[in-house]
Amino acid sequence: MSIWRILVVDDEAGMLRSVERVLGKDYQIASTRSSREAVELAEAFKPDLAILDIQMPEMDGFQLMEKLQAIDPELDVIFMTGSIHELDAKLIRAIRKDAFYFLQKPFDRGVLLSLVERCLELKQLDRSNRQHILRMQKELGDARAFQQSLLPPEFAKVGGISIFAHYIPCSELAGDFYDYVALPPDGAVILVADVSGHGASAAMLTGIVKSALHSASSEVYEPASVVERVANGIRAFGDYHFITLICARVRNGSLDFVNAGHPPGILSTPKTSAALLKATGPIISPVLNHSWEQQTIQVSRRSDRMVLFTDAIIEAESDSGEYGLGRLVEEVGKRPVDGKTLSEQILQSVHQFALGRPLRDDLTLIIADL
Repeated sequence: MSIWRILVVDDEAGMLRSVERVLGKDYQIASTRSSREAVELAEAFKPDLAILDIQMPEMDGFQLMEKLQAIDPELDVIFMTGSIHELDAKLIRAIRKDAFYFLQKPFDRGVLLSLVERCLELKQLDRSNRQHILRMQKELGDARAFQQSLLPPEFAKVGGISIFAHYIPCSELAGDFYDYVALPPDGAVILVADVSGHGASAAMLTGIVKSALHSASSEVYEPASVVERVANGIRAFGDYHFITLICARVRNGSLDFVNAGHPPGILSTPKTSAALLKATGPIISPVLNHSWEQQTIQVSRRSDRMVLFTDAIIEAESDSGEYGLGRLVEEVGKRPVDGKTLSEQILQSVHQFALGRPLRDDLTLIIADL
């Protein structure tokens, strides 16, 4: 016998016996002639399906359906009626009440069996889908917690460099990533990356980027070495995956960087116009065998400032087009007192330009006061 439980309510004893004979061999049946008693019976029996007569003396089928679904909102209902008066109106009302089906008495045995079987098949499918969604939500939650654990604090003093970070994901599992590491006595390496897609694969790719950065300690975090390690780490991924990143190392008055297909970083000084840390090689992809050039810029380490970001900033849209690199360079050139103020000004500028439109991509912004 099936584990499915069916409640049958009809004030005609003969009709109850008929339904029990048809369904009793395959399902667990509880029946009653009283609609009021049916409410108490449902609380104990916990039916998966209710077959209800519409016209009953104490409470009609529609009223009973409301009370039963107050106990179990997922309860499915099949209505029965022996009346031919206002048949269409009853059918329409049954549809509007979200009943599964509407039967006219006397019913055909095969029709009733088929209806019940189909109703319970759909209920089982719905339950399986809900369980799948719950599993997916748990897995997403675990992946999100893992991804968040990869990110360092949004503010830090690293090797004498003040770092201010903003990380705004547009979905549960983002494709942006940033990290930094101190280089004693007063240097640091800073990385910003954008991996393809969102979801679990994005979380795994960001994990590879972090691992590549921290495993490059033996090469004193040489930016070219970091990028090579990332490239080797994603070989096992599909051809459609890719990563853009910029890795910058500041030490001994020099800024060494590699830009793998990433938006250009900005180096701002008090006396000169902003220098752009432009791409020194293509994106990182499993299908590309390439080397990335490492470049070096001298920095004063007194009042220079570095700005790294992902493309959500310069690609923010309004009716007039994209925000663009030029506007960002202009904001950086205003040179407020500290990086925290600058980061807030940039985000406010982007928000105002986009007229409050929601983000279409993840946003990462790093201000490093050298």
